[in-house]
Amino acid sequence: QVQLVESGGGLVQAGGSLRLSCAASGRTGGHYPAGWFRQAPGKEREFVAAISWRGGSTFYADSVKDRFTISRDNNKNTVYLQMNSLKPEDTAVYYCAARPWNSGSGYYDGAMYGYWGRGTQVTVSS
Repeated sequence: QVQLVESGGGLVQAGGSLRLSCAASGRTGGHYPAGWFRQAPGKEREFVAAISWRGGSTFYADSVKDRFTISRDNNKNTVYLQMNSLKPEDTAVYYCAARPWNSGSGYYDGAMYGYWGRGTQVTVSS
């Protein structure tokens, strides 16, 4: 199965920036690392951002639009999330997820992703 490993999380002050990376390895099984979700303490996991296979389309939650940027390097099977102007409410564990390359729409639904990373902690202080 696809193995996903996130990195780049940490502690940052409000207004600061972090860049998350997610590298995929093992059998692709027709999947590619395509999305980011996050989960704060006591809250449900929520969609953050996603990108199409060719990178021509990107999708963002309203709460992070214009602050976060998702990108992908297909040669490295890696997806990135550049996070700028971070706010305390961005504090959460961020998870990378892989979806089938030919699955079409459905980027916002976690059920459409077949593989998940362990997560990386992002903490934004006020």
